[in-house]
Amino acid sequence: MIKNLVFDFGGVIVDLDKDNAIRQFKEIGVHNIEDYIGLYAQQGIFLEVEDGTIDEVTFCRNLSMLIDKELAFEEVKNAWLAFIAGLDESKLDYIESLKNKYNLYILSNTNPFIQSWAQSSDFSSKERPLNDYFKKIYASYEMGYIKPNRKIFELMVEDAHLIPSETLFIDDGESNITIAKEMGFKTYLAKNKEDWRDSISKILELNK
Repeated sequence: MIKNLVFDFGGVIVDLDKDNAIRQFKEIGVHNIEDYIGLYAQQGIFLEVEDGTIDEVTFCRNLSMLIDKELAFEEVKNAWLAFIAGLDESKLDYIESLKNKYNLYILSNTNPFIQSWAQSSDFSSKERPLNDYFKKIYASYEMGYIKPNRKIFELMVEDAHLIPSETLFIDDGESNITIAKEMGFKTYLAKNKEDWRDSISKILELNK
């Protein structure tokens, strides 16, 4: 029986566009941005702001030093938000419909720039933030680890008192799905921009 659902954020709840983010970072002067960002994981200071090693203010300062140009906080935030290609709000309606039957969580490799938008009234047309839809958000920069590190899963399991075999983990990263399976989670590998509602409903129906 499934009692809990754990969703990834980027590529599952919201659609991602890495190429657009690359364009935006290049526009503000980060011409070697491809060395630092990927669809599933980042490198250098881009990784450090996602695993919580540095905060967003330090990231802006370090990025400015890296390109030898003073960058405004909003410039950097807007470049990060260029990763977000869109939000299909029917997914939020679907998630809302599950709240009375299941415990719902987010486990995401993310950063304060993106979450300051996601956890605000600007997130949805109903002016409801992401955290309105979930029991708790487990963000990599707050936990000190990023997926697929086993530790971030273990910390979530301990904090939320999850039994992996009773938990469906939905993610768009194969390496994240692999570690979740090894830990005993039920899993679903989503694709970026996929409408996964029917697929999730079928899994839940089979695991009543």
